Amino acid sequence: MGKRQNAPIGEAMSEFELAAQQALAAAGGDAVVALLTALARNAELERELALSRAAVSNGFSRGWHKARP
Repeated sequence: MGKRQNAPIGEAMSEFELAAQQALAAAGGDAVVALLTALARNAELERELALSRAAVSNGFSRGWHKARP
């Protein structure tokens, strides 16, 4: 995933590249700030996912996560 992805035919840039450009713009052009923001949001989402896994049974989720041992 280190290379830029080609956009589908008829599109100026891929969805990920557009999101990256938006993140850079929101960070005032500072790539480190944009990356730190993305990493912080990812950690937040991982925490929410872990909480949902603990709260939802395997049957209810129809097996999208493994049952706890």
